[in-house]
Amino acid sequence: MHIEQIYTGCLAQGAYYIESEGEAAIIDPLREVEPYLKRARKNGAEIKYIFETHFHADFVSGHVTLAKESGAPIVYGPKANPSFDAIIAEDGQVFKLGAVTITALHTPGHTMESTTYLLKDENGKDHAIFSGDTLFLGDVGRPDLAQKSATMTKEDLAGLLYDSLRNKIMPLADDVIVYPAHGAGSACGKNMMKETVDTLGNQKKMNYALRADMSKEEFIAEVTDGLLPPPKYFPLNVKMNKEGYEDIGEVLERGNTAFSPDEFEEAVNETGAIVLDVRHQEEFVKGHIPRSLFIGLNGDFAPWVGALIADVKQPILLVVPEGKEEETVTRLSRVGFDHTLGYLKGGIEAWKAAGKELDAITSLSVDEVRKDLQAAAKPVYDVRKESEYENSHLPGAHNTPLSELNSYMKEFPSEEPFYVHCAGGYRSVIAASILKSRGIHNLVDIAGGFGAMKKGGIEVTDAQCSSSV
Repeated sequence: MHIEQIYTGCLAQGAYYIESEGEAAIIDPLREVEPYLKRARKNGAEIKYIFETHFHADFVSGHVTLAKESGAPIVYGPKANPSFDAIIAEDGQVFKLGAVTITALHTPGHTMESTTYLLKDENGKDHAIFSGDTLFLGDVGRPDLAQKSATMTKEDLAGLLYDSLRNKIMPLADDVIVYPAHGAGSACGKNMMKETVDTLGNQKKMNYALRADMSKEEFIAEVTDGLLPPPKYFPLNVKMNKEGYEDIGEVLERGNTAFSPDEFEEAVNETGAIVLDVRHQEEFVKGHIPRSLFIGLNGDFAPWVGALIADVKQPILLVVPEGKEEETVTRLSRVGFDHTLGYLKGGIEAWKAAGKELDAITSLSVDEVRKDLQAAAKPVYDVRKESEYENSHLPGAHNTPLSELNSYMKEFPSEEPFYVHCAGGYRSVIAASILKSRGIHNLVDIAGGFGAMKKGGIEVTDAQCSSSV
């Protein structure tokens, strides 16, 4: 028996390849399926099953394409209702894979169809669970993504999740390995550990939601407390995962179309496409196409695209570093943004050489703005999450989280210069690009963000002791 976790850090997502005696199963595959097909071919194995733990909201799974390419059936748990052919497993249904078995354990709560898959080894011993978004390391799946109506609240779903964990997962042996669908950084939970594999026994000790003496009422209260609004693209990804989508090959072919500067400009005007610049923030601030949106590949690229662009059908034209064209289109497609029309051939240098208009962002170091910050001479806008701001912030700074920036547009000065910062410089440049696209140009980005301020000895307010750092 062979188990491989295929972890994609930018999505904090784990897919799984399981193989026994020439038969393989894939659990929660990513959109691009060739890596799974290559693994099976290399080992001389046949992909027998494609297991889905639930209808994912934060990424588009590769199940439809992988089923087409491999001939393997897609398996969902009870209550699933996909628009394509699939095996809808019964609770407790057993699937044989070589010398091992995989049992579907219906574990509703995160969603109604959520299912945990229990792997038993060659001797019939419980070996591992693939828990999807039912059980994370350090947390459990949020219960507010699958509310159908006023009759099914997040509290109702949390109650189902409590029962699923107590009746299906916690009775398993402590040495059972837990393989979750996500790790730290995913918006599907709020308290995940940085590790991606653990034992169930350790989770019973470490995970607040698995406390043995926890009542259902306590569980519901703790699991539903502090949930941030889900990103707006989540329901659109669920729809694609339930109904199907365009083949990844067609998406890549279209997205890899190269445009000259004149063709690029014409395409923007004709299609209403967003110009998405994915270079490093330090390059973007020096010069970029006016009104373009910055979301750099070097950060949490796909989740921020989903959160800020939201509409997966929005046409997109790219400014990318040379050689990163296919990677960018692929990473966009993972979260359902399939309408990439192409990229600027030769990048921003070709745009400049063609005599096209450029814009820039004033970005200054902490030393350059030190006197202003210490004297509170100009307004400061902190685009970090509310929790980061509450933990520690610059005295007098306004908290305008990037994920909710549209709600704060009226708060930014229209003429008076102001500063904007985040933790390290990535999110503040995203915010600056959005503000400039809305006609707000009187901003200054603080390079290095809050981290550079603390390192540079700027006085900040600490939530724990209200002292200076």
